[in-house]
Amino acid sequence: MATPHQPAQVPTTPQRPPRLPTATMALVAVLLIIPCAGLALVPIYSRETPRLWGWPFFYWYQMMWVLITPAMTYAAFVVIKRARSER
Repeated sequence: MATPHQPAQVPTTPQRPPRLPTATMALVAVLLIIPCAGLALVPIYSRETPRLWGWPFFYWYQMMWVLITPAMTYAAFVVIKRARSER
């Protein structure tokens, strides 16, 4: 409650960061969609050959994406971080 000597404080809403350029957002979207598409298209990797160290293609293809996905996610993070620091 405001006193006669002190005005009431109006709560302020946090400021949103400025929007990133469309090209940056498109690059981030591509980096994040590639792993999703690579794993969602099951007919591409639903087979046994070629084998890698005795592992059927079905398994090593998915394990490959376990390594690629965090790398692409980190790349998207770096792109956004750099775009925000340039502003």
